[in-house]
Amino acid sequence: MKATRRPIQAVARWVRRQPPKMKAFLAVVSGLVALVFLRMVVRDHDNLFVAAEVVHSIGISVLIYKLMKEKTCAGLSLKSQELTAIFLAVRLYCSFVMEYDIHTLLDSATLLTTLWVIYMIRFKLRSSYMEGKDNFAIYYLVIPCAMLALYMHPRTHHNIINRICWAFCVYLESISVLPQLRVMQNTKIVEPFTAHYVFALGVARFLGCAHWVLQVLDTRGRLLTALGYGLWPLMVLLSEIVQTFILADFCYYYVKSVLGGQLVLRLPSGVV
Repeated sequence: MKATRRPIQAVARWVRRQPPKMKAFLAVVSGLVALVFLRMVVRDHDNLFVAAEVVHSIGISVLIYKLMKEKTCAGLSLKSQELTAIFLAVRLYCSFVMEYDIHTLLDSATLLTTLWVIYMIRFKLRSSYMEGKDNFAIYYLVIPCAMLALYMHPRTHHNIINRICWAFCVYLESISVLPQLRVMQNTKIVEPFTAHYVFALGVARFLGCAHWVLQVLDTRGRLLTALGYGLWPLMVLLSEIVQTFILADFCYYYVKSVLGGQLVLRLPSGVV
């Protein structure tokens, strides 16, 4: 096992010494390689969306276990959970009035779970909530997303209010994890269950992004035109890519920590 870890640790040290531009380039290359691999291995790319939902559910299960068994919410961002509840509620409304399908049921279950987590943090486990560390002002996220949605939204046959709501939840979802990353940046030490939860979010969002990108390639761009015209289709794709890369740095240190046999993740300065 030690012999296996040595080359991995050597690569990790080499990557850590690289300048930011090189790290960004390596992240892009790694993402492209992963996309090519998924395109070769997964025949029905709709399965990637299902896989993303499954991984997200696993992450939520880990979060529930932490709250129920350990009776603490230390390290969790209440603001990220509230942002998640907001975009899920808006997306659920859009699903009901625009396209009722299996995603509506999945979003309903996720929203109920998220509301339960918010209740636990606000009331049952309030004493362990790190309010001083959870200091990201969410209006810096909500207001720009709302303004962007007013300007860039789907140009489809649906009601204008519904189209703006749809755009708002897409934009807000892509950055809803930022307060959680701020908490981890402030504490520098991330306990295992929180790290597992955030890593699951990162994997789920990568799979969701891969689903969109591969669907666009499979349809030779027709999927983008099906979403409407103008800048909206590109904004959807960009939002998927942004939410993947936001968590990429954390996921790298998570994998590095797990391979090194460390249960507690220690983040260096400047990460997330």
